[in-house]
Amino acid sequence: MKEVTLYSQPECPPCEVVKMFLKEHAVKYNEINIKEDEQARHYLINHLKSFSTPTITIGSEVISGFNLEALRAALHI
Repeated sequence: MKEVTLYSQPECPPCEVVKMFLKEHAVKYNEINIKEDEQARHYLINHLKSFSTPTITIGSEVISGFNLEALRAALHI
């Protein structure tokens, strides 16, 4: 399986839903809080070209914003 990373921040209800979705489907993921990690926030904006959370990377694929259908398709669920 490709590496899954979730870029999130506190008080982000869609982030919580994505976490529940990933846990429900037993998908291992790394979570990065962009409020605590300024370098990750810059990476999110400048490299991934995403300006919202949740943003999920699956290998080289980037899913910006809350999109469970795209997440489901990328994970083949």
